[in-house]
Amino acid sequence: MHGHSGPMQRQDQSRYCWRGGQHAQFIRALTVLVGLALSLVANPAAAQTSTTYSNTTTGTISETATTCTSPMVRNFTVSANAQVTDVNIGVQFSHSYRGDIRATLVSPTGTVVNLITNLGAGADNLNVLFDDSAATSITTHSANDNTAAAPPYQRTFSPEGSLASFNGQGSAGTWQLTICDSLNGDTGNFTRADLTLTTVPMAPSADLSLTKSVSNAAPAVGASINYVLSVTNASGSALTATGVTVQDMLPAGFAFTGASGFGSYNSSTGVWTVGSIPPGTTRTLTITGTVTATAGATITNIAEVSASSAFDFDSTPGNGAAGEDDYDTASFTVSGTRVAGTPPTLVCPVGSTVHDWDSVSWTAGTTSGSYALAAIGTMNFNISISGGVFLNNATYGGQSPTRQNVVTGGFSPAQFSIFEIVDMTSQAGSVSSVFTLPTAVPGVQFRLFDIDYAAGQFADRVTVTGSFNGSPVTPVLTNGVSNYVIGNSAYGDGTSADASANGNVVVTFTAPVDTITVEYGNHSLAPANPGQQAIAIHDVTFCRPTANLTIAKTSSVVSDPTNGTTDPKAIPGAAMRYCILVTNNGSGTATSVNVADALPAATTFVPGSLRSGTSCAGATTIEDDNASGGDESDPFGASITGTTVTATAPTLAPGTALAIAFDVTIN
Repeated sequence: MHGHSGPMQRQDQSRYCWRGGQHAQFIRALTVLVGLALSLVANPAAAQTSTTYSNTTTGTISETATTCTSPMVRNFTVSANAQVTDVNIGVQFSHSYRGDIRATLVSPTGTVVNLITNLGAGADNLNVLFDDSAATSITTHSANDNTAAAPPYQRTFSPEGSLASFNGQGSAGTWQLTICDSLNGDTGNFTRADLTLTTVPMAPSADLSLTKSVSNAAPAVGASINYVLSVTNASGSALTATGVTVQDMLPAGFAFTGASGFGSYNSSTGVWTVGSIPPGTTRTLTITGTVTATAGATITNIAEVSASSAFDFDSTPGNGAAGEDDYDTASFTVSGTRVAGTPPTLVCPVGSTVHDWDSVSWTAGTTSGSYALAAIGTMNFNISISGGVFLNNATYGGQSPTRQNVVTGGFSPAQFSIFEIVDMTSQAGSVSSVFTLPTAVPGVQFRLFDIDYAAGQFADRVTVTGSFNGSPVTPVLTNGVSNYVIGNSAYGDGTSADASANGNVVVTFTAPVDTITVEYGNHSLAPANPGQQAIAIHDVTFCRPTANLTIAKTSSVVSDPTNGTTDPKAIPGAAMRYCILVTNNGSGTATSVNVADALPAATTFVPGSLRSGTSCAGATTIEDDNASGGDESDPFGASITGTTVTATAPTLAPGTALAIAFDVTIN
């Protein structure tokens, strides 16, 4: 028998002497504690499990063995299905010039996360554990990695994308690591990869699926057609899905006219607000519109469940994964045979200036240049890229952007143009080419070559915008045989050869413009990782600037002898204020502007009342009554001689105005 190590202490009996109210509180508290304990036993915390899957199948990594259109794929097969809460992946390979490499991780549902995309420049090898919780991003990694056996991996970085994109998905299926070499000249070898999935048991779920169809797959231009969307909660689901929305942004080429069915649809945001869907229930929406695309155009509409309260084991709302069952598309092709359109005739009142790429220089690989334009001034031309890289191709003049005459737009003899050949990493990648003019011009016209399409590789999209004094200006685009036009965008949907005119698009501005932006990328027919693609910008015709002056005169009664300034009337003795406003609505600067205004009969000029400015409300700068002195150029001048008021301006730039105000007395 074990004894107490010290003298036994007498317990204070008062601890057990309870008044009635205290006893009741104790019992209630005890009941709560017992209830909580039972709850914890009935609903134990879901245990997280981490499992690592390895792939050690070696292989060559090079621009020929593992292109970005046919990359190296390393699979990880997961048989047990659980809910993913965290994903890490270690990747090891040797390769000189790591900046050539792109790597992604793809889940069984099709979600793609970029691990590394052309990072590290000339550094060698990769021996990295990708982990969202790492303190440093892979974008900062510029050192060589070793080739010592892994794991453990030499370094830990967070990837370019977010591995948390996989959280909430089911784990079962084939996970894929893809690796490709996007540039020439260096090779390496894949060693191994280790995928670690942290999961919890599947939560109760609602299995949502979406279908989309179109009422006429070959409508004519102007026809009315319907899209029908249906979202279903499977009969075997454990939960009613609430807060369900579907994203369906209507495509260019389809003009919305109405919607009917369950819930509500906002054509501006593309959101169908569905609400709740019990198990075994389908909700349906019909969207009606008119076909506005040109003949031969294929229009694809994408819809996806964008929000739901319930976990769905085989799809994630709003992740853009085409392989999931909450995502669907519907397409129609406009009937008829497409022919190249006829562009508007560019009318230049005072002649034109042509920027001809045959007669100017361009160093291959540069992204900017300045060029003198007769009667206009110096034009700046700048090119920038986002989400891709310019390529070096000797056939087309070397390192892009470059000047070449292989892609000719059908011109014979061949003419030079600026060529932009690129490799985009996603549909969102783009190249922007910007013309900046020293002054606005009344019109512009130029051609773009090679706006086309190659199935499984790219789908050219070009959007052209302009501006005048900061306000947007929209051009007219004219299609070729291999593309169609909607608004100020052209979409490639057919193939055009290098020397063909089929891929041409003509851009015409018929209103004043001082900045032009050509944005080039892909539309929805392109794969997630488009291949090599290119366009060319041909010669540009600028209408020479010309001023266009308009004049307006306004008047108001300031005061009268009877009413003062309160509701004054134009009676004898009243003070009347006039304002003359001259506006340059043209694209050229007006010079030596001179305005004369004779005083109305039966009025007398009020000495010292002349004021100038850029608007009638802002005409507050004091002008004396004579035509000399510094006030004549501050920046406007004003004077009176006899009964004639004169206003002058040495220059009046496009979009600016001259205002002169003065007072008279009614006799």
